[in-house]
Amino acid sequence: MEHHHHHEADEHSKYEAALALYETNLSDDEVKAKTAHIIEKYVAENNTLEVKKFLFNCIDLTTLKTEDSEESVLKFTERVNDFEDKYPDLKNVAAICVYPCFAKIVSQSLEVEDVNIACVSAGFPSSQTFTEVKVAETALALADGATEIDIVISVGKFLSGDYEGMCDEIEEIKNICGERHLKTILETGALKTAENIMKASILSMYSGADFIKTSTGKQEPAATPEAAYVMCRAIKAYYEQTGRKVGFKPAGGINSVNDALVYYTIVKEVLGEEWMGNHLFRLGTSRLANLLLSEIVGESVKFF
Repeated sequence: MEHHHHHEADEHSKYEAALALYETNLSDDEVKAKTAHIIEKYVAENNTLEVKKFLFNCIDLTTLKTEDSEESVLKFTERVNDFEDKYPDLKNVAAICVYPCFAKIVSQSLEVEDVNIACVSAGFPSSQTFTEVKVAETALALADGATEIDIVISVGKFLSGDYEGMCDEIEEIKNICGERHLKTILETGALKTAENIMKASILSMYSGADFIKTSTGKQEPAATPEAAYVMCRAIKAYYEQTGRKVGFKPAGGINSVNDALVYYTIVKEVLGEEWMGNHLFRLGTSRLANLLLSEIVGESVKFF
């Protein structure tokens, strides 16, 4: 029994040691001020046609409704197929994001080469199920054609200090994903403080996450610019420490073109040009696609 406790202490200190390499003791007020400064100073200059086209190409076009069906998801996918013919000069969305049971229908019907198939997995959105179920759900989604997996970290484990439990699970799921992208959702509204968001970001990246994502959109508050700022700072610090570039995905409550421009601006100012591609920047939204498209083509469009 004592040996078991000793092992737990070792494991815990491993994560504490990883966190100790970073400045995690952030002040919420300072984060608020710095975020406000970036928004005030730079958003206006990014309000251009080129940026809007770029943002459109970063969308994970998402449908996560209780009433989704094979029929509705097929229609959803066909809009993405039709986009190429209708708008040949524009780059398509980055991915279609669906529940795991729809990976097969998207995989069978998607005709566009460079659009990924993302599935939310692992007991989304609460993440409250057995690790075995999380792993199995992920494996099934991948077998059915998912090319990316979005999971929610075990927020309860994180908040109660069980970093080992949280991280082991991410590692196990990443292991199943192999080369395919794993995005971990922090549910920043539940984490509340900048310090928690910083720590959860670092632990997720340390455990193999390819992207860190703000929110599920199923819980309030969803994404905020402050959370985005902290996560981008974490990504930058992690990159400086390890040389590994991790992507960023704000999601939940991105309801306007201006919201998207705010996130774009934060990423650009904190992480720089190297993150300005959809291999490292995504937007989780369905609402935004038509709004961005309307501004790009200069008339109100309801395409998706």
